[in-house]
Amino acid sequence: MARTPLGSRLPDFPWDTIADVRERAAAHEGGLIDLSVGGPVDPVAPSIQLALTEAAAAPGYPQTAGTPELRRAIVSALARRFDIAGLTEKSVLPVIGLKEAVAWLPTLLGLRGATVVIPEVAYPTYEVGALMAECTVVRCDDPSAAPRDASLVFINSPSNPTGAVLSVEQMRAWVAFARETGAIIASDECYLSLAWSAQPVSILHPKVTDGDNTGLLALHSLSKTSNLASYRAGTISGDEDLVQELLLVRKHAGLIVPGPIQAAMVAALSDDVHEKLQQSIYATRRVTLLKALTEAGLAVDDSDAGLYLWCRREAMSSRELLDWLAERGILAAPGHFYGPAGADHVRISLTATDERIADAAKRLVS
Repeated sequence: MARTPLGSRLPDFPWDTIADVRERAAAHEGGLIDLSVGGPVDPVAPSIQLALTEAAAAPGYPQTAGTPELRRAIVSALARRFDIAGLTEKSVLPVIGLKEAVAWLPTLLGLRGATVVIPEVAYPTYEVGALMAECTVVRCDDPSAAPRDASLVFINSPSNPTGAVLSVEQMRAWVAFARETGAIIASDECYLSLAWSAQPVSILHPKVTDGDNTGLLALHSLSKTSNLASYRAGTISGDEDLVQELLLVRKHAGLIVPGPIQAAMVAALSDDVHEKLQQSIYATRRVTLLKALTEAGLAVDDSDAGLYLWCRREAMSSRELLDWLAERGILAAPGHFYGPAGADHVRISLTATDERIADAAKRLVS
Protein backbone atom coordinates (compact mmCIF):
# COMPACT_ATOMS: atom_id res chain seq x y z
CA MET A 1 0.00 0.00 0.00
CA ALA A 2 1.38 3.38 -1.01
CA ARG A 3 2.26 5.70 1.84
CA THR A 4 0.71 9.17 1.98
CA PRO A 5 3.22 11.52 3.61
CA LEU A 6 1.70 13.35 6.57
CA GLY A 7 3.11 16.64 5.31
CA SER A 8 1.06 16.36 2.13
CA ARG A 9 -2.14 16.68 4.17
CA LEU A 10 -1.02 19.93 5.77
CA PRO A 11 -1.06 23.49 4.42
CA ASP A 12 2.17 25.14 3.34
CA PHE A 13 4.24 26.33 6.28
CA PRO A 14 3.07 29.97 6.46
CA TRP A 15 6.41 31.70 6.89
CA ASP A 16 7.84 29.92 3.84
CA THR A 17 5.23 31.64 1.64
CA ILE A 18 6.48 35.17 2.35
CA ALA A 19 10.20 34.58 1.80
CA ASP A 20 10.15 37.06 -1.08
CA VAL A 21 8.62 39.75 1.12
CA ARG A 22 11.25 39.15 3.79
CA GLU A 23 13.97 39.52 1.16
CA ARG A 24 12.48 42.79 -0.05
CA ALA A 25 12.17 44.18 3.48
CA ALA A 26 15.74 43.12 4.28
CA ALA A 27 16.98 45.18 1.32
CA HIS A 28 15.97 48.43 3.07
CA GLU A 29 18.98 50.66 3.67
CA GLY A 30 18.33 50.60 7.40
CA GLY A 31 18.00 46.81 7.51
CA LEU A 32 15.10 44.51 8.33
CA ILE A 33 12.79 45.15 11.28
CA ASP A 34 11.06 41.82 11.82
CA LEU A 35 7.66 42.30 13.45
CA SER A 36 6.20 39.12 11.96
CA VAL A 37 6.87 36.46 14.60
CA GLY A 38 5.99 36.84 18.28
CA GLY A 39 9.38 35.65 19.49
CA PRO A 40 10.78 37.40 22.57
CA VAL A 41 13.98 39.43 22.25
CA ASP A 42 14.54 40.46 25.86
CA PRO A 43 16.85 38.49 28.20
CA VAL A 44 15.73 35.73 30.53
CA ALA A 45 15.68 36.87 34.16
CA PRO A 46 18.90 35.99 36.03
CA SER A 47 17.00 34.00 38.69
CA ILE A 48 15.59 31.72 35.99
CA GLN A 49 18.99 31.29 34.35
CA LEU A 50 20.47 30.39 37.74
CA ALA A 51 17.80 27.77 38.42
CA LEU A 52 18.49 26.21 35.01
CA THR A 53 22.23 26.12 35.68
CA GLU A 54 21.91 24.66 39.15
CA ALA A 55 19.87 21.74 37.75
CA ALA A 56 22.16 21.15 34.77
CA ALA A 57 24.15 18.32 36.39
CA ALA A 58 21.14 16.08 37.13
CA PRO A 59 21.70 12.82 35.15
CA GLY A 60 18.41 10.98 35.65
CA TYR A 61 15.19 10.91 33.67
CA PRO A 62 12.80 13.73 34.58
CA GLN A 63 9.19 13.13 35.59
CA THR A 64 6.62 13.47 32.82
CA ALA A 65 4.15 14.81 35.38
CA GLY A 66 6.67 17.37 36.55
CA THR A 67 8.40 17.47 39.90
CA PRO A 68 6.17 18.03 42.94
CA GLU A 69 7.77 21.48 43.27
CA LEU A 70 6.82 22.34 39.70
CA ARG A 71 3.26 21.12 40.04
CA ARG A 72 2.81 23.14 43.22
CA ALA A 73 4.30 26.19 41.51
CA ILE A 74 1.90 25.84 38.56
CA VAL A 75 -1.14 25.59 40.82
CA SER A 76 0.00 28.53 42.94
CA ALA A 77 0.89 30.80 40.01
CA LEU A 78 -2.37 30.17 38.15
CA ALA A 79 -4.36 30.95 41.29
CA ARG A 80 -2.28 34.03 42.16
CA ARG A 81 -2.02 35.53 38.69
CA PHE A 82 -5.37 34.62 37.14
CA ASP A 83 -7.73 33.68 40.02
CA ILE A 84 -7.97 30.15 38.63
CA ALA A 85 -9.61 27.88 41.17
CA GLY A 86 -10.15 24.18 41.73
CA LEU A 87 -6.72 22.92 40.64
CA THR A 88 -4.65 20.26 42.37
CA GLU A 89 -1.25 18.76 41.59
CA LYS A 90 -3.07 16.12 39.53
CA SER A 91 -4.86 18.67 37.36
CA VAL A 92 -1.76 20.42 36.00
CA LEU A 93 0.86 19.18 33.56
CA PRO A 94 4.06 20.72 32.13
CA VAL A 95 4.47 20.50 28.35
CA ILE A 96 7.32 21.10 25.89
CA GLY A 97 6.12 24.53 24.82
CA LEU A 98 2.53 25.33 24.00
CA LYS A 99 2.77 24.77 20.25
CA GLU A 100 3.62 21.11 20.83
CA ALA A 101 0.69 20.74 23.20
CA VAL A 102 -1.74 22.34 20.75
CA ALA A 103 -0.50 20.36 17.76
CA TRP A 104 -0.77 16.98 19.45
CA LEU A 105 -3.87 17.57 21.58
CA PRO A 106 -6.46 16.01 19.19
CA THR A 107 -4.21 12.96 18.73
CA LEU A 108 -3.36 12.50 22.40
CA LEU A 109 -7.03 12.80 23.35
CA GLY A 110 -7.88 9.98 20.93
CA LEU A 111 -10.02 12.18 18.69
CA ARG A 112 -8.84 10.86 15.33
CA GLY A 113 -11.45 11.57 12.66
CA ALA A 114 -13.59 13.72 14.97
CA THR A 115 -14.87 17.26 14.41
CA VAL A 116 -12.69 20.06 15.79
CA VAL A 117 -13.91 23.67 16.03
CA ILE A 118 -11.41 26.53 15.76
CA PRO A 119 -11.92 30.31 15.67
CA GLU A 120 -12.72 32.06 12.38
CA VAL A 121 -9.38 33.84 12.64
CA ALA A 122 -6.99 31.49 14.40
CA TYR A 123 -3.46 30.50 15.27
CA PRO A 124 -2.61 28.07 12.42
CA THR A 125 -1.54 25.20 14.69
CA TYR A 126 -5.12 24.56 15.79
CA GLU A 127 -5.94 23.52 12.23
CA VAL A 128 -2.65 21.69 11.73
CA GLY A 129 -3.14 19.63 14.90
CA ALA A 130 -6.63 18.67 13.80
CA LEU A 131 -5.43 17.71 10.32
CA MET A 132 -2.63 15.62 11.78
CA ALA A 133 -5.35 13.62 13.56
CA GLU A 134 -7.40 13.44 10.34
CA CYS A 135 -10.15 15.49 11.96
CA THR A 136 -12.76 17.66 10.26
CA VAL A 137 -12.04 21.34 10.93
CA VAL A 138 -14.89 23.85 11.34
CA ARG A 139 -14.24 27.57 11.83
CA CYS A 140 -16.82 29.09 14.15
CA ASP A 141 -16.91 31.84 16.80
CA ASP A 142 -20.49 31.32 17.94
CA PRO A 143 -21.36 28.34 20.14
CA SER A 144 -25.00 28.53 19.05
CA ALA A 145 -23.86 27.89 15.46
CA ALA A 146 -21.14 25.33 16.24
CA PRO A 147 -21.65 21.72 15.10
CA ARG A 148 -23.25 19.68 17.85
CA ASP A 149 -21.04 16.70 17.06
CA ALA A 150 -17.84 18.62 17.82
CA SER A 151 -15.47 16.68 20.08
CA LEU A 152 -12.97 19.47 20.68
CA VAL A 153 -13.23 23.26 20.56
CA PHE A 154 -10.19 25.55 20.56
CA ILE A 155 -10.84 29.05 21.83
CA ASN A 156 -8.19 31.74 22.22
CA SER A 157 -8.48 34.79 24.44
CA PRO A 158 -6.60 37.09 24.13
CA SER A 159 -6.55 36.13 20.47
CA ASN A 160 -3.56 35.50 18.31
CA PRO A 161 -3.58 37.32 15.91
CA THR A 162 -6.35 39.86 16.63
CA GLY A 163 -5.83 40.66 20.30
CA ALA A 164 -9.60 40.36 20.84
CA VAL A 165 -10.75 39.39 24.34
CA LEU A 166 -13.72 37.13 25.06
CA SER A 167 -16.06 38.34 27.77
CA VAL A 168 -17.11 36.21 30.73
CA GLU A 169 -20.50 35.78 29.05
CA GLN A 170 -18.92 34.56 25.81
CA MET A 171 -16.76 32.07 27.66
CA ARG A 172 -19.72 30.86 29.71
CA ALA A 173 -21.55 30.22 26.43
CA TRP A 174 -18.74 27.91 25.32
CA VAL A 175 -18.78 26.16 28.68
CA ALA A 176 -22.53 25.65 28.30
CA PHE A 177 -21.88 24.19 24.84
CA ALA A 178 -19.42 21.73 26.39
CA ARG A 179 -21.90 20.74 29.08
CA GLU A 180 -24.67 20.16 26.51
CA THR A 181 -22.63 18.31 23.87
CA GLY A 182 -19.81 16.62 25.78
CA ALA A 183 -17.20 18.53 23.77
CA ILE A 184 -13.84 19.38 25.33
CA ILE A 185 -12.95 23.08 25.40
CA ALA A 186 -9.23 23.85 25.05
CA SER A 187 -8.64 27.50 25.88
CA ASP A 188 -5.33 28.90 24.63
CA GLU A 189 -4.45 31.57 27.18
CA CYS A 190 -0.78 32.20 26.53
CA TYR A 191 -1.34 35.98 26.30
CA LEU A 192 -3.51 36.21 29.41
CA SER A 193 -0.96 38.35 31.28
CA LEU A 194 -0.83 41.00 28.57
CA ALA A 195 -3.99 43.04 29.11
CA TRP A 196 -4.21 46.56 27.70
CA SER A 197 -7.70 47.97 27.09
CA ALA A 198 -9.70 44.91 28.22
CA GLN A 199 -9.26 42.40 31.02
CA PRO A 200 -9.24 38.77 29.84
CA VAL A 201 -10.29 35.92 32.10
CA SER A 202 -9.38 32.25 32.08
CA ILE A 203 -11.78 29.51 31.06
CA LEU A 204 -11.07 28.14 34.57
CA HIS A 205 -12.10 31.31 36.42
CA PRO A 206 -14.98 30.62 38.86
CA LYS A 207 -17.07 33.31 37.14
CA VAL A 208 -16.91 31.16 34.02
CA THR A 209 -17.08 27.64 35.46
CA ASP A 210 -19.22 28.04 38.60
CA GLY A 211 -16.56 25.86 40.20
CA ASP A 212 -16.80 22.92 37.77
CA ASN A 213 -13.78 22.36 35.47
CA THR A 214 -15.24 19.26 33.80
CA GLY A 215 -14.35 19.13 30.11
CA LEU A 216 -12.21 22.25 30.29
CA LEU A 217 -8.48 22.66 29.62
CA ALA A 218 -6.48 25.87 29.91
CA LEU A 219 -3.22 26.15 27.98
CA HIS A 220 -0.53 28.53 29.26
CA SER A 221 2.99 29.45 28.19
CA LEU A 222 6.08 30.97 29.76
CA SER A 223 7.39 32.06 26.35
CA LYS A 224 5.85 35.53 26.41
CA THR A 225 6.17 37.37 29.72
CA SER A 226 9.04 35.21 31.01
CA ASN A 227 10.88 35.20 27.65
CA LEU A 228 11.28 31.41 27.74
CA ALA A 229 10.53 30.64 24.09
CA SER A 230 13.90 28.89 23.73
CA TYR A 231 13.25 26.86 26.90
CA ARG A 232 10.00 25.37 25.51
CA ALA A 233 7.96 25.64 28.68
CA GLY A 234 4.18 25.52 28.89
CA THR A 235 1.38 24.01 30.95
CA ILE A 236 -1.99 22.32 30.56
CA SER A 237 -4.44 22.56 33.45
CA GLY A 238 -8.09 21.91 34.21
CA ASP A 239 -10.23 18.78 34.23
CA GLU A 240 -8.25 16.30 36.34
CA ASP A 241 -9.44 13.25 34.41
CA LEU A 242 -8.39 14.77 31.09
CA VAL A 243 -5.03 15.91 32.46
CA GLN A 244 -4.34 12.43 33.84
CA GLU A 245 -5.33 10.90 30.49
CA LEU A 246 -2.87 13.19 28.73
CA LEU A 247 -0.21 12.35 31.29
CA LEU A 248 -0.55 8.61 30.66
CA VAL A 249 -0.25 8.99 26.89
CA ARG A 250 2.65 11.42 27.22
CA LYS A 251 4.46 8.90 29.44
CA HIS A 252 4.14 6.26 26.74
CA ALA A 253 5.24 8.73 24.04
CA GLY A 254 8.21 10.13 25.96
CA LEU A 255 6.90 13.69 25.82
CA ILE A 256 8.80 15.00 28.83
CA VAL A 257 9.92 18.50 29.78
CA PRO A 258 13.70 18.26 30.47
CA GLY A 259 14.67 18.35 34.14
CA PRO A 260 16.67 21.61 34.07
CA ILE A 261 13.78 23.30 32.26
CA GLN A 262 11.40 22.12 34.98
CA ALA A 263 13.65 23.78 37.57
CA ALA A 264 13.67 26.98 35.52
CA MET A 265 9.88 26.87 35.29
CA VAL A 266 9.63 26.73 39.09
CA ALA A 267 11.72 29.90 39.31
CA ALA A 268 9.65 31.66 36.62
CA LEU A 269 6.32 30.69 38.16
CA SER A 270 7.39 31.69 41.67
CA ASP A 271 8.44 35.23 40.73
CA ASP A 272 5.87 37.76 39.51
CA VAL A 273 8.25 40.75 39.46
CA HIS A 274 10.10 39.83 36.26
CA GLU A 275 6.77 39.17 34.56
CA LYS A 276 5.35 42.57 35.52
CA LEU A 277 8.52 44.28 34.30
CA GLN A 278 8.16 42.55 30.93
CA GLN A 279 4.51 43.60 30.73
CA SER A 280 5.57 47.24 31.18
CA ILE A 281 8.19 46.91 28.42
CA TYR A 282 5.58 45.61 25.98
CA ALA A 283 3.13 48.31 27.05
CA THR A 284 5.65 51.03 26.13
CA ARG A 285 6.43 49.42 22.76
CA ARG A 286 2.73 49.11 22.04
CA VAL A 287 2.09 52.80 22.62
CA THR A 288 4.96 53.73 20.29
CA LEU A 289 3.79 51.48 17.46
CA LEU A 290 0.09 52.23 17.90
CA LYS A 291 0.69 55.97 17.58
CA ALA A 292 2.88 55.57 14.49
CA LEU A 293 0.54 53.14 12.73
CA THR A 294 -2.41 55.44 13.27
CA GLU A 295 -0.47 58.46 11.99
CA ALA A 296 0.51 56.40 8.91
CA GLY A 297 -3.15 55.90 8.05
CA LEU A 298 -3.62 52.34 9.28
CA ALA A 299 -6.62 51.26 11.34
CA VAL A 300 -5.95 49.05 14.35
CA ASP A 301 -8.83 46.70 15.18
CA ASP A 302 -9.36 44.79 18.42
CA SER A 303 -5.80 44.51 19.82
CA ASP A 304 -7.13 44.87 23.38
CA ALA A 305 -4.55 42.46 24.80
CA GLY A 306 -1.63 40.29 23.75
CA LEU A 307 1.54 40.86 21.74
CA TYR A 308 0.11 42.05 18.42
CA LEU A 309 -1.58 44.92 16.64
CA TRP A 310 -4.21 43.79 14.10
CA CYS A 311 -4.02 46.34 11.31
CA ARG A 312 -5.57 47.22 7.95
CA ARG A 313 -5.36 50.03 5.42
CA GLU A 314 -8.22 51.27 3.29
CA ALA A 315 -8.50 49.53 -0.12
CA MET A 316 -5.54 47.23 0.53
CA SER A 317 -5.48 43.45 0.88
CA SER A 318 -3.24 41.94 3.53
CA ARG A 319 -0.67 41.09 0.85
CA GLU A 320 -0.67 44.65 -0.49
CA LEU A 321 -0.25 46.05 3.00
CA LEU A 322 2.51 43.52 3.63
CA ASP A 323 4.32 44.87 0.54
CA TRP A 324 3.73 48.49 1.66
CA LEU A 325 5.40 47.71 4.98
CA ALA A 326 8.23 45.80 3.29
CA GLU A 327 9.09 48.93 1.28
CA ARG A 328 9.85 50.51 4.65
CA GLY A 329 11.94 47.53 5.76
CA ILE A 330 9.23 46.20 8.11
CA LEU A 331 8.11 42.57 7.97
CA ALA A 332 4.64 41.71 9.30
CA ALA A 333 2.45 38.60 9.10
CA PRO A 334 -0.36 38.62 6.52
CA GLY A 335 -3.82 38.08 7.96
CA HIS A 336 -4.68 35.24 5.60
CA PHE A 337 -2.21 33.07 7.55
CA TYR A 338 -4.92 32.90 10.20
CA GLY A 339 -7.91 32.09 8.00
CA PRO A 340 -9.94 33.61 5.14
CA ALA A 341 -11.58 36.11 7.50
CA GLY A 342 -8.19 37.72 8.11
CA ALA A 343 -7.55 38.56 4.45
CA ASP A 344 -7.75 42.36 4.91
CA HIS A 345 -5.39 42.59 7.87
CA VAL A 346 -1.77 42.16 8.88
CA ARG A 347 -0.45 41.20 12.30
CA ILE A 348 2.31 43.40 13.70
CA SER A 349 4.24 42.10 16.68
CA LEU A 350 5.56 44.06 19.66
CA THR A 351 8.55 41.71 19.93
CA ALA A 352 11.50 43.81 18.85
CA THR A 353 13.94 45.82 20.90
CA ASP A 354 13.05 49.33 22.01
CA GLU A 355 15.50 50.70 19.44
CA ARG A 356 13.99 48.72 16.55
CA ILE A 357 10.44 49.62 17.60
CA ALA A 358 11.41 53.30 17.64
CA ASP A 359 13.03 52.91 14.22
CA ALA A 360 9.92 51.21 12.84
CA ALA A 361 7.79 54.09 14.13
CA LYS A 362 10.02 56.61 12.35
CA ARG A 363 9.84 54.68 9.07
CA LEU A 364 6.06 54.49 9.26
CA VAL A 365 5.55 58.23 9.55
CA SER A 366 8.43 59.48 7.35
